Amino acid sequence: MELRQLRYFVKVAEYGSMGRAAADLGVVTSALSQQISRLESELSTRLLTRTSSGVVPTDAGVAFLRQAQLALRHADGAARAAKAARLIGEVSLGLPATTASILAVPFLQAMRERYPDVRVHLVESLSGYLSAMLNARQLDLAVVFRTETARRWSTLPLIDERLFLIAPPDMPGLPPEGPVRLRDIANLPLLMPSTSHGLRAQVDASFARLRMEFNLAAEIDGLDVLMDLVRNGFGATIQPGAAIVRLRGEPLAVRQITDRHLRRTNLLASVSDDELSPAALAARVLLAQTVENLVRAGTWPGATLHKS
Repeated sequence: MELRQLRYFVKVAEYGSMGRAAADLGVVTSALSQQISRLESELSTRLLTRTSSGVVPTDAGVAFLRQAQLALRHADGAARAAKAARLIGEVSLGLPATTASILAVPFLQAMRERYPDVRVHLVESLSGYLSAMLNARQLDLAVVFRTETARRWSTLPLIDERLFLIAPPDMPGLPPEGPVRLRDIANLPLLMPSTSHGLRAQVDASFARLRMEFNLAAEIDGLDVLMDLVRNGFGATIQPGAAIVRLRGEPLAVRQITDRHLRRTNLLASVSDDELSPAALAARVLLAQTVENLVRAGTWPGATLHKS
């Protein structure tokens, strides 16, 4: 038995007419009649009698009508109470630029649908700066890549990202299509973030493991400017799969880097649980769910859910 069936039955009993009740409910008469028949079958009794002037409740229908009206009043009261107690507040979230390019819109859409009265303050910045803001209690939540500076953080590994070479398609020395290794691209002029960026630290460490140096053409601490320089032929760059989303079909060469150690783990970090508001706690859960949905849907290039 469904609340919808109770509402349909009450409307029909009140109007004494299938047609008028259907018009009020915004459904076709046949659908309304079908739902009433299902309700009568479930109760194994006739609730309405058809007459030349419409329909009237049977004795069983009169008894059922009183209880159905009471049940609907209780259900409506519960809905009003739930709406009155909707989650309110503010949550501040920090996202690195590459992560924001794929996560910001679906997360904000999910927040608007699930918690419309919670205001989100979104900060896009380098992961190192986000870590400092988190430590200074200027953020509730942040997606970061390293936890060395954490003080009483609560962390949840979200995903592991493969890294990609993104380059002008006519760049001299560009490897042919297909997966590449770091040693194959060390001589290309690379545009990279500065050493305060978690991605740069990881690339430096991976080349050091190979006992190789790479050709650093320029340091750019801004994803939009960096990608504009790649588009204009100033060099290539190494970025996670989320950055590919910004390409939007542009004719740039993209090669997945297969070096085993060159993966980036996205961590959802927050101040300690006892410092988080109910709004921030709810946002943290929803953010993790949004990331999982994007990965499972295959819309986050090169990303896999963290095994833990």
